[in-house]
Amino acid sequence: MPREIRLNAFDMHCVGHIQQGMWTHPRDQSHRYAELQYWIDYAKTLERGLFDGLFFADVVGVYDVYGTSPDAALRGAVQVPVNDPTLVIPAMAAVTRHLGFGVTANLTYEQPFLFARRMSTLDHLTGGRIGWNIVTGYLDSAARAIGIDGQVAHDDRYDLADEYMALVYKLWEGSWDDDAVVADRATGVYANPEKVRVIHHHGPQYKVDAMHLCAPSPQRTPVLYQAGSSTRGRCFAATHAECVFVNGQKKEGVKEIVDDIRAQAVQLGRQADDVKVFLGATLVVGRTDAEAREKFEEYRRYVSSEAALVHAAASLGIDFARYDLDEPIQTGKSQAIVSNVEAMTRSAGPQWTRRKLLEQMVLGSRQPPWVGSAEHVADLLMAWSEETGVDGFNLSRTVVPECFEDVIDLVVPLLQERGAYKTAYQPGTYRDKLFGTARLPATHAAAQYRGTGANRA
Repeated sequence: MPREIRLNAFDMHCVGHIQQGMWTHPRDQSHRYAELQYWIDYAKTLERGLFDGLFFADVVGVYDVYGTSPDAALRGAVQVPVNDPTLVIPAMAAVTRHLGFGVTANLTYEQPFLFARRMSTLDHLTGGRIGWNIVTGYLDSAARAIGIDGQVAHDDRYDLADEYMALVYKLWEGSWDDDAVVADRATGVYANPEKVRVIHHHGPQYKVDAMHLCAPSPQRTPVLYQAGSSTRGRCFAATHAECVFVNGQKKEGVKEIVDDIRAQAVQLGRQADDVKVFLGATLVVGRTDAEAREKFEEYRRYVSSEAALVHAAASLGIDFARYDLDEPIQTGKSQAIVSNVEAMTRSAGPQWTRRKLLEQMVLGSRQPPWVGSAEHVADLLMAWSEETGVDGFNLSRTVVPECFEDVIDLVVPLLQERGAYKTAYQPGTYRDKLFGTARLPATHAAAQYRGTGANRA
């Protein structure tokens, strides 16, 4: 039997997300990003296609590395303006029954006590369909926005994140017992005080003496996503993540990352299948190869090379505006997304240039698209799943909504015929659908903080 493939839509509450310039295409609807109806219709479409989730990226800064200015980002709508993605999730949940919602939140800038309440609230309102993409940030502009001169060093951010995770686990998993809420109308007792604990956390970064304000939600802890592929990021993922995102590169590279994270998770006492891996992908699909190629060439006419460089400059921590087209680029030591720099070096070689970078960004991003007929794309998805061990794909948008409608109408039926895609949703929460259980397993790092372990150091 083939491996079952899982699909997420990858988007952002903005105009220009990954494929820069696509918002100028006449059929693209991303300019409606601030309309609630846009997201309602979006969610309905994805649920029709049995997508596992809509995954929201997010940043809390502007891309000002290119030319040391935000001007090019503003001109090209490179993830700015960008709205808070959490606020549209309840509306999408109200018109769907199964679709999961992953939301990116930067723990470096989120007060953990209030963040824990916000995620529990979303888990309640969605009926247990919320996930959290744990990020530590990479933009100096975001640091400056909250009064910090610049980014904390890459590995130090992960050290901070480990303490943050311990604290939110205590709040989500340990503050309230499952039977704390009795809701006894006859006695007038709603919650049993003996079943609710005040959390006392006094760590290097955080101090909290308070009970969690929310009663236990369906999942307690949201489904945990993480996208770090650097050495330190993989260690963090092996400890905390249930779902890991990896960037597209050669199959051998993806397989090495997948195997390494799962091996580290097993060493920590987890099961290998406790971690699902999603590969970032961009699909341009047609009924025939010729139709797909024609669509691809049409899309290419709307690419913004400047906007693509703006995005790459921020995520790689390199100001490409300083270099001539064929001048070798010096990567140096970056505090941005280290795994992106490593992946770029693997694909373009140690001496990359702006020209080499632009040659790879054929649709406005460093993620080369897979272009072809539905049969060809289905073959690719299955081959990558079988040969690398990834569980699914995080599909970034090109022209919306047609890019997802093409996948749903053309590719999904083929995958279903081949036994590689579900024909119906499993019941239950987001975690139920992914792992067969509503709560984190006893082997997860969060389990130690349950019950009387809520206040362990």
